[in-house]
Amino acid sequence: MALFVSTFINKVDRKGRVSVPASFRAALAAQTPQGIVVYPSFTSAAIEGCGSDFLEQLADSTTAAFDLFSPEQDDINTLIFSSSHQLAWDPEGRVMLPEEILAHANITEQAAFVGKGRTFQIWEPEALKTHTAEARRRALQNRPQITLRAPEGK
Repeated sequence: MALFVSTFINKVDRKGRVSVPASFRAALAAQTPQGIVVYPSFTSAAIEGCGSDFLEQLADSTTAAFDLFSPEQDDINTLIFSSSHQLAWDPEGRVMLPEEILAHANITEQAAFVGKGRTFQIWEPEALKTHTAEARRRALQNRPQITLRAPEGK
């Protein structure tokens, strides 16, 4: 599964085309179809992004976690799957972000691709600065603890 790290700020042209960072494209190179999946975040004014393998894993997890036709499953399916877009990149490594996706994140001229491990987000750069400052404040206050899991198969 792909691993997305670092932050990259790229220009968005008038048609909504933006270059996907080379390291993100490399992380997704083995997937078919080639490209990214994006959908509006339901927790912030950002765009959620992933590879098709992660979206398939999410579909399997929601099917296992919720009763068929439950309100929770319906909400997740509506908020994620029905608003997802599979975007193939062009020979220059660009994708065309749909207008409604750009509007959700208030992205006009620049887009910040933010690695989040198995997924990534796309932010308007100034909004990302505010979000990062708030996350840092919460982390300093709460001091979250993480238990490292052994790699599978070891």
